[in-house]
Amino acid sequence: MNTNIVQMEGVSKRYGSQQVLQDLKWDIPAGKVIGLLGRNGAGKSTLMECLLGLRETDSGSLSLFGEAVNQLSDGTRARIGYVPQKPDLFEWLTPPQMLDYFKALYPRWNTAKVQALLQRWGFNPLMQNKPIGKMSVGEKQRLSIIRALAHDPELLILDEPVSSLDPAGRRDFLRELISEVIERETTVVFSTHILSDLERIAMDVAFLKDGKIGLQSPLDDLMESAKRITGPTPAFRYLNIKGEVSRAQNANGQTSIIACTDAADIATLHAQTSVHIEPISLEDLFVEVTQ
Repeated sequence: MNTNIVQMEGVSKRYGSQQVLQDLKWDIPAGKVIGLLGRNGAGKSTLMECLLGLRETDSGSLSLFGEAVNQLSDGTRARIGYVPQKPDLFEWLTPPQMLDYFKALYPRWNTAKVQALLQRWGFNPLMQNKPIGKMSVGEKQRLSIIRALAHDPELLILDEPVSSLDPAGRRDFLRELISEVIERETTVVFSTHILSDLERIAMDVAFLKDGKIGLQSPLDDLMESAKRITGPTPAFRYLNIKGEVSRAQNANGQTSIIACTDAADIATLHAQTSVHIEPISLEDLFVEVTQ
């Protein structure tokens, strides 16, 4: 039985002369929590919109739960939750009116969860009677998250979901994600530039560069294997370092290599007394992989 909830093969997308996605392949198994990383403009939002069938691709095939994204059944759509980068809400309605509208579309709508989240996230009775259009950006983002979580989705797509939230709001959302979503083995794709948040929740990280997933790995394995290796350039002449991400050489004859390498390589490198090895942060690795 195929356990990949998301399957993307040969997906390309271009806007005019700009190639955003290029022959992209990406499979996401059930229960994975994946942090999607990439520079501004790398195409993360486009990738997520294509993945959900919200934007047409130029070529390639995409399926969710075994169904083509352009032919999803109502039952499959009801298994998906989505928080866009910019809240897309019915701004002329109040929060209860909007949530009641969506409740009719989802058989598994969890009314108790909705009421608990509204209460915990500051939607008091006065706030609930205010039209959504008169709310702050952060309040709209909280409401968008509540809408996405309300039906206990099996696949949750989050495009910069905390970008408009203050630190308290981010903390509340991450707590909810960890305690109520991830523990149910929901499959989550989470795009963010706040790497400290990602480190709290992601099982895997995937880097989008040049229209493709350039690197994907379990986060713990990645941080254990990611090293900065520096030393005189001649010391690297006969070394074949696996998983090399980037290499730079300065005018003083020193070479610096970023690599996601294995223990055997590290042992070999330690034998080179002129070579210095140090771990690097997720932020440093992000810069090197996506530059």
